[in-house]
Amino acid sequence: MTLTFQDLGLSSSLMQSISKMGFEEPSPIQAQTIPLGLQNKDVIGQAQTGTGKTAAFGIPLIEKIDVKQEQIQAVVVAPTRELAIQVSEELYKIGYHKRSRVLPIYGGQDINRQIRSLKKNPHIIVGTPGRLIDHINRKTIRLNAVHTVVLDEADEMLNMGFIEDIESILSNVPSERQTLLFSATMPDPIRRIAERFMKDPELVKVKAKEMTVPNITQYYLETHERKKFDVLTRLLDIQSPELAIVFGRTKRRVDELSEALTLRGYTAEGIHGDLTQAKRMSTLRKFKEGAIEVLVATDVAARGLDISGVTHVYNFDVPQDPESYVHRIGRTGRAGKTGMAMTFVTPRELDIVKNIERTTKRKMDRMKPPTVDEAIESQQQMTVEKIRSIIDSENLAFFKRTAEELLEEFDAQDVVAAAIKFMTKEPNSVEVKLTEEAPLYSKSKNKGRSSSSSNNRRRGDYRGRDGQKKPNNRSSSYGDRDRGKGNNSKRRYSNSK
Repeated sequence: MTLTFQDLGLSSSLMQSISKMGFEEPSPIQAQTIPLGLQNKDVIGQAQTGTGKTAAFGIPLIEKIDVKQEQIQAVVVAPTRELAIQVSEELYKIGYHKRSRVLPIYGGQDINRQIRSLKKNPHIIVGTPGRLIDHINRKTIRLNAVHTVVLDEADEMLNMGFIEDIESILSNVPSERQTLLFSATMPDPIRRIAERFMKDPELVKVKAKEMTVPNITQYYLETHERKKFDVLTRLLDIQSPELAIVFGRTKRRVDELSEALTLRGYTAEGIHGDLTQAKRMSTLRKFKEGAIEVLVATDVAARGLDISGVTHVYNFDVPQDPESYVHRIGRTGRAGKTGMAMTFVTPRELDIVKNIERTTKRKMDRMKPPTVDEAIESQQQMTVEKIRSIIDSENLAFFKRTAEELLEEFDAQDVVAAAIKFMTKEPNSVEVKLTEEAPLYSKSKNKGRSSSSSNNRRRGDYRGRDGQKKPNNRSSSYGDRDRGKGNNSKRRYSNSK
């Protein structure tokens, strides 16, 4: 028998919100987590983005909020500003009819504005680790009334170097609390946090088959670094995607790719952590509305993006790990629709493909990089299909006299060939220059080259999620996004971002 939301014994105000949001029946992680959350039990949820985990922790969290109590009662910690905003928006919808107040807190936003918002006594804070610590140190956030803490995408926070911040936040919350931890993977540092800060946690695990992406056709293309861009543009010409996301490894790569695609005649824009929040939201809005064909993004900037209608994902640079790969390609093939994902690999990166296949238990098909002739032929075929549809569906009487005049003057085959040539978008050969990226080595075979934060800290530096090398003796200047954290606990924030 299928479990429904009615079976969970939720309050009428929550049922009203759930109905308004269009939820019909709980997803697997919701069906397992919500009853445990309502019983005030600690929970470890092992699940990817897109499995419905925000509602899984959000529904029991909001059920326990006492709206008459003008204090912070719950804290959700998220790795990036995008995820913090997305989670706060969903919690707002879930708690709408209960009138619970939710406030997102993240780096890059004016801290004085945040302090003013905090004086309005929100019930729930959704924040990035660095900015939460800043408010705790300033005593602008008091956590003495908190009864629920959620750590969302804990493995991502580990990758970004936030583990010490998480421990510090948990140490500032009353020990008599409920803790829910969500993570796609369970590395040892995350297990240690669970052992130290959680009480007999229940494990909720979404099965591997539910963590993969069955509606997505997956390919890899072996090509040299300097040829990748031409291969990408030929694929765009051949496949003619409705909405496409191209993933690059670094912020510089994203900037260069979006500029190069624009030079070649595509409508493309990039998002990464160094852009202002207003610019990023504007770019995403244009992409969702179809005003941009191609969105170019870093892993961190795209994390937590909820965009429907993406038909194609291109991994211009191979992802750093299998979990990032699943997350990237999960931007397409949503809501029962099919999608395509293509990953570009240099010959030295083929081991990474094998590692991804082992983890996802899904084989990628090899795709041969298309030639210029194939790109032109594909564009011709699209023109021919367009001509056929016009002949089938439109009244051509107004144009027939001109057609007769042309046929009296020229050979019929030449006329049709000229029309096809005129309507066919030929590949743009404007020369572009991209800065070459070094190949990414398989961590299993090249442990000494691993860019994980722990290894890099031993060497006295670290790499942010965008792969940019940062010195370990100072904090990054771009807030809570696209960065790791060194051993220095001091934070600097740029309020201009």
